[in-house]
Amino acid sequence: MNTSATYLEAESPPATNASQRRRAIVATVIGNGLEWFDFTVYSFFAVIIAKLFFPTGNDLSSLLLAVGTFGVGFFMRPVGGIILGIYADRVGRKAALSLTILLMALGTTIIGLAPTYDQIGMFAPLLIVIARLIQGFSAGGEMGSATAFLTEYAPLRKRAYYSSWVQASIGVAVLLGAAVGTFVTSSLSTEALHSWGWRLPFLLGIVIGPLGYYIRHHLDETPTFRETSDKSDSPLVEVLRNYPRETAASFSMVILWTVCTYVLLFYMPTYSIKVLHMPPSTGFIAGMVGGLTIMVFSPLVGLLADHIGRRILLSGSALLILVLVYPMFVYINQMPGLVSLMIFQFVFGVLIATYTGPILAAMSEMFPAKVLSTGLSVAYNCAVTIFGGFASFIITWLIATTGSTMAPAFYVMIAAAISSIGTRFVRDPDYLKKN
Repeated sequence: MNTSATYLEAESPPATNASQRRRAIVATVIGNGLEWFDFTVYSFFAVIIAKLFFPTGNDLSSLLLAVGTFGVGFFMRPVGGIILGIYADRVGRKAALSLTILLMALGTTIIGLAPTYDQIGMFAPLLIVIARLIQGFSAGGEMGSATAFLTEYAPLRKRAYYSSWVQASIGVAVLLGAAVGTFVTSSLSTEALHSWGWRLPFLLGIVIGPLGYYIRHHLDETPTFRETSDKSDSPLVEVLRNYPRETAASFSMVILWTVCTYVLLFYMPTYSIKVLHMPPSTGFIAGMVGGLTIMVFSPLVGLLADHIGRRILLSGSALLILVLVYPMFVYINQMPGLVSLMIFQFVFGVLIATYTGPILAAMSEMFPAKVLSTGLSVAYNCAVTIFGGFASFIITWLIATTGSTMAPAFYVMIAAAISSIGTRFVRDPDYLKKN
């Protein structure tokens, strides 16, 4: 397996000024945040969407169909990751990022304007499925392209800090989605919420989509990509042939990342309503705490990772998540309420930030620039599709089947155990060893 130092130090980016780097961070945070807001807001309103688009006469069946449709979008993640990853490695990071946000806006528009089942019958859930497939394709190309963009702008010794802003932007998306959810659920009547209020977050996504495109379209291409003459003719073939161990290690590390994101962040509003029997606004307010915590702590952890290394933070946080997730779920089940949920979200917000702050730097240092976006996209999206996309469906089904409200905890524990093994393959760059 190639060591991280091979690509980190051999491919130090050409000189760029501080203004270009700041613009790169700001544009990536805004664009990535808007992209993930559009993709994940569906999960925040799964309970309402279930009743409007998947009426079965049984609340559990409707909810399973709704969260299953959330997972349908993940079938397209590997496809989008491969196609858009290759596009980013062949044409450019800027072009790929501009395309992903347009596709995401299209999927969001379809959901926001879709007639309900009562209005057009079976065509209503079909529209939702099509929209989720488009969103899944777009999201598949986002992570690899955004990571390649930031790490190629980053100074040699600040790659973890720069790439950590990708995770910080996901925190922004969680915060924004939860804030909008809090507003519409607390300020509107139940009738208004089910009639038109649930559409507001999606309509907001329609408006901000073109803004994200404008920001990305006016960025400069990364200096590393512009000056790389050794572009791969077949990035996917090269990744699978020359970097199988790097891809497998990255895949295993992403498992905990995606499970934490989709279980401990996005699923919790549904969990708080269906399992803890709390009003919708409570789950959204707690979700804001989780999003804000990740947004603030991810860059701080990135800075720390550039000084003490990636491996110790990845391994340590994975172990803490493994140990703490069960007692924390016991806590919110025995003492359900806004305070307990906020504490839950803060604790795991810090741990998720600690795990994900250095992860993209660690993964990007395993692949050379000519296949970086493709390599990251393949590893990331395959793990997300298998372990993240249907997490809500699996957990909802497990809780209903077993009667155990601890099903999410066991799911996270399994993910933490697998990813802990993957973190053992991380090699910190040589300059850290010289300090």
